[in-house]
Parts: sequence; structure tokens; C-alpha cells
Amino acid sequence: MAKRAVFLDRDGVLNVEKGYLYKVEDLELISGVARAVRRLNEAGWFCCLVSNQAGPARGYYPVSHVEALHERLVRLLAEEAGAKLDALYYCPYLSPPAGGVEQGFARWSTWRKPNTGMLVAAAWEYNLDIRGSFMVGDKATDVDLARNAGAKGILVTTGYGQSVLAGTYQHHAKPDYLAKDLPEAVDWILQQE
Repeated sequence: MAKRAVFLDRDGVLNVEKGYLYKVEDLELISGVARAVRRLNEAGWFCCLVSNQAGPARGYYPVSHVEALHERLVRLLAEEAGAKLDALYYCPYLSPPAGGVEQGFARWSTWRKPNTGMLVAAAWEYNLDIRGSFMVGDKATDVDLARNAGAKGILVTTGYGQSVLAGTYQHHAKPDYLAKDLPEAVDWILQQE
């Protein structure tokens, strides 16, 4: 039987939004997120990171740097609350019109949100029920990804969430739920069971 998942964006949802993280030690968890992920773990939800990471495509740093950031994220979640992510997916690609310049990464990709590639790959690899799942993010592209894949979309107001609400990005994303942060989003997810 397919498992339900909570797909989580990284920057602005799990860690403090600081733009491009050039130093691994600059990645800091948002208050309460480790415990929130642990609650999902305890409730039996599959927790999966899905994140656009254009730094390699822009030539800012190599893929190994993104992976080092993810190693720190995983370690901080475990240290703070014994929380774990069951899988991590990220898209290092960015089309040239959008700013991709680095050979090998400057291209269009079905994995780049709001395209559904990361969710489809995770569903295929881990037998996940996307329609019974949730996507938590701080950008309109996260909510659009949920819509495009048939999942429920939750917009958090941490990170860029307030800008999305204010219309700064001139987008009409309609989340299924609006939460101030991941702990509140998890409260809502657990109430849906």
C-alpha cells in the first residue's frame, strides 16, 4: 500500500532564509521545526525534502556544497529532536533565461518546482501516495507544485511566505492551508487524519 508523505521545502521552511548559503555553518534551523518533523516521524508520515537549489547552475558553488548543507540540516534535525528526513531531493538546474550559466546545470528540468519531477521520483522510489500527501513551502512555486501533482499545498509565512501573501511575486497561489510556520502546518496535517 502506498504511503502518505509530507514534502518539505528547505529554505524558509526548515532553515532560516538567508539567500544563497555560501558557508555551511550559516544554515540554521527555524525554531520548532526539528520537533515538528519528529512529530511527523512519530505519526508515521514519510518526510521528504524537495528543494530548488540553483546555486550550482548559477556558478555560485558546486553540487558538493549543496550536499554538505543537507548533511548539516540532517545532523541538526537529529541533534535537536531526534528528527529525520526519509529522503532528500533537490534540483540544481536552472534554465539559461532564468539565470543558469554553469555548463551541465544551465538547462530546463522537470525537477524544478513547480514541475512535478521530484515528487514523481520520490513516489516511484518509495511507493508514495501523492494525492494523499502534503507539500509545505514558503513560495508560490511550492503551492503550485502541490496543485500540479495533486497533493495538498500548505504555505508557511516564514521565509518568503509573507511576500507571497502580499503579492510581491504577483502570483495567485491558493494554498489549502496557510500556517505561520512548520509546527502550525504539522498541527493541521495531523488533524486531517
